[in-house]
Amino acid sequence: MARADQVYIDLQKHLNNQPVGFPATRSGVEIKILKHIFSPREAQIAACLTYRPEPLEVVFERAGHLVRSLEELEDLLDRIQKNGGIESKTKDNKKLYCNTPLVVGMYENQLGRLTPEFLRDFNQYTADINFGIEFLSTELPQMRTIPVARSILPQHHVSGFDEVAALLQKAEAPFVILECICRKKKALEGGSCRVTHRKETCLAMGGIARSILPRSGSREIDRETAMAIIEQNQKEGLVLQPANTERPDFICSCCGCCCGMLGFHRAVPKPLEFWTSNFQASVDIDACDGCGVCEKRCQVGAVRVSANKQPAAVDLNRCLGCGVCAPACPKKAITLFKKPLETRPPPTREDLYETILAKKKGKLGKLKLTAKLIADAVRTGQTNLLKR
Repeated sequence: MARADQVYIDLQKHLNNQPVGFPATRSGVEIKILKHIFSPREAQIAACLTYRPEPLEVVFERAGHLVRSLEELEDLLDRIQKNGGIESKTKDNKKLYCNTPLVVGMYENQLGRLTPEFLRDFNQYTADINFGIEFLSTELPQMRTIPVARSILPQHHVSGFDEVAALLQKAEAPFVILECICRKKKALEGGSCRVTHRKETCLAMGGIARSILPRSGSREIDRETAMAIIEQNQKEGLVLQPANTERPDFICSCCGCCCGMLGFHRAVPKPLEFWTSNFQASVDIDACDGCGVCEKRCQVGAVRVSANKQPAAVDLNRCLGCGVCAPACPKKAITLFKKPLETRPPPTREDLYETILAKKKGKLGKLKLTAKLIADAVRTGQTNLLKR
C-alpha cells in the first residue's frame, strides 16, 4: 500500500472494530471501496465516529484537531453523509452522526453514485471469504423476514413486529421510496429481474428517510402510498425484509435473482442458522397436486417438486417463512406455521448493534464457523459457498 493510503487503512481498521466489521483482504480491494466513497480528509473524519449516533459537539471532541471550527466539521460530516459514507438521524431536534456498515449501509447509500468500477470492487470484496465470515458472524442478523399479509391465517396470532400493516401504521414519517439498489446493480451489469419490472420497491421511514431524502434516486411519499407499494410488492412475490428491530426504519422487498441478501442465503448450506424468521411453510400432501407453482414462486429454492404430480417438499433448513408461496397455491395446499419459539427483535437499531458487538466472534469463533460451513456444505452437498 502507498503511504497516501494510510488514512484509508486506518478507517478500515476502525470500521472493522464496529459491530458489523469491515475486514481486510489480501487483495486490498476494501481500500478501493473506501476511496470510492471518501476523500482522504473525509476518511480521517469518519474514523472519529462510532456506530452510536452522536451530536456534533461530541464528535468535535475527537475530530477537533482535523478542522478549524464546529461549522467546518458540520459541513464535512454533511458532505460525507450525502455521499453515503456515514448516516445521520435527528433526535430532539438535534442532528446525530454515526458510522454505518458496508452492508446494510454504505453500499445501499451509493444508489445514485454507482459506477462500473465500484461494482467491480464491491463484487470482488463481497466474494472474499473474510467478508463472508464477518457477515455471518453476528449474533443477530441486521435484517429479518416477515410474512406477506395474505399468507397469515387468524390462528397465527401474529405479533405486530411481524405484520407489515402494523409496522407501517406505527412507523414515523416521513416515508421515502427508493429504487432497489440490487435490481439497479443487476441492470448495470446487463441483467434484469425475473420477478418485477418496477424499480421503486424499497421503503425507508423516520430518521433514515430524512437522511436519505437529499440523495438522488429517492422521493417522499405518504403513508397510504407506502402501504399500496408494499401491497403490490407482496402480490408480485417479493420477500419482505425489514430491519431486525421492533420498529424498523426500512423495509426491503427482495427477489432471489437480484438481492444480495437472498443470494447469500442461497449460497449457505444451512442459512436458517443466520436468519431471523418466526414462520415456515408446510405442505398438505393430500391436497397438493404437484403443480409446481410454489417452487416457481419461492425466492430461495426452499420448495421442490421432485416429479410431476408428486407433492411439493419444503426444506426447513432454507424456508424463510416469507409466505410468498402460500397465496399462489391453487389448491391451498401450502400454508405457513408459526415456530414454537418466537424470536422478538431488539427495540431499536442501536440495541441491535449493542447486542451484535457484545457477542461478536473473535478469531477462534470465526475459525469454528468456517469449519462448520465447510462441514455443512460437504454433508448437505450444497457447495455453492465453497465455489464462491
